[in-house]
Amino acid sequence: MREFVFTERAPRPIGPYSQGVLGEGKLLFVSGQIPIDPESGELVRGSIEQQARRAIENLLAIVETAGGSAENVVKVTVYLRDINDYAKFNQVYEEYFSKSKPARAVVEVSGLPKGVDVEIEAIALL
Repeated sequence: MREFVFTERAPRPIGPYSQGVLGEGKLLFVSGQIPIDPESGELVRGSIEQQARRAIENLLAIVETAGGSAENVVKVTVYLRDINDYAKFNQVYEEYFSKSKPARAVVEVSGLPKGVDVEIEAIALL
């Protein structure tokens, strides 16, 4: 059994995927979120900090819609276009996950959808 999670508080999917999928064991799999403003549909350009904040807020909006919070996130995967942004990204990330400290991987990639600098996906235990 699975349930698809959708919220207007995060951007609509830009491809054939769901924002999130909630499994029977109350595991929520959140698709990669990029810095798109859900209200305007526009990309958030600017610093890695601005892009990271928007992507994290999109991710957490999906978690919250499924009944959770940042404390329920158990695994995060971060894709950075430039690994040199790691320290700046961490400063923003810590604002949201300083208490829960989920397991995490950060990898540098050669490109991301719509040319953004960061994409974040997560698994939450609800």
